Amino acid sequence: MEKLIGLKRIKVAVFISGKGSNLLNLIKNFKKKNSKLSIELIFSDNKFAGGLQYGKRYDIPVKILNYKKTKFYAEKEALKELNRREIKIICLAGFMKILSLNFIKKFKGKIINIHPSLLPKYKGLNTHQRALDNKDKYSGCTVHHVTPKLDSGKIIIQKKVKIYKNDNSKLLGKRVLKQEHVIYPIALKKLISSL
Repeated sequence: MEKLIGLKRIKVAVFISGKGSNLLNLIKNFKKKNSKLSIELIFSDNKFAGGLQYGKRYDIPVKILNYKKTKFYAEKEALKELNRREIKIICLAGFMKILSLNFIKKFKGKIINIHPSLLPKYKGLNTHQRALDNKDKYSGCTVHHVTPKLDSGKIIIQKKVKIYKNDNSKLLGKRVLKQEHVIYPIALKKLISSL
């Protein structure tokens, strides 16, 4: 384990369901010499998730969560692994499952999520299209604490993204994603300074 001024890095697990661009961004950020964080584990509920390749590439253990049995079983297996590896912080990065109250209690205040809208607007899916349909002038992204209620936890940081007349959900989504990559590492720095 790398050390910083005699201190061990804080161990992080990232939960994904898809391409994993935020995962890759966090990995690159945590590789910096002055980082206080280290990704020690990647979880996915989808064994075909594109982001799993980054586990192999960066030598980070990957675990597939079996939600086909039950949510209780999947979370029990996850907690066992998180405790075994002494994980302190959980980052959700495009993870498409809602965690139970019991799971969240075990990591109270230490589970955060990145969401592609300016919460409390547009919780859930299809956020970019909903912003366009409502003729909003701005969209954006939010990092927030995770609670059992979807996309409703305390906001840590947000970033606005201007919506242009010729935008479609794909173009807007690309620009929002760039800002997600900017604010997620900042949110983690804020989180660890408050722990």
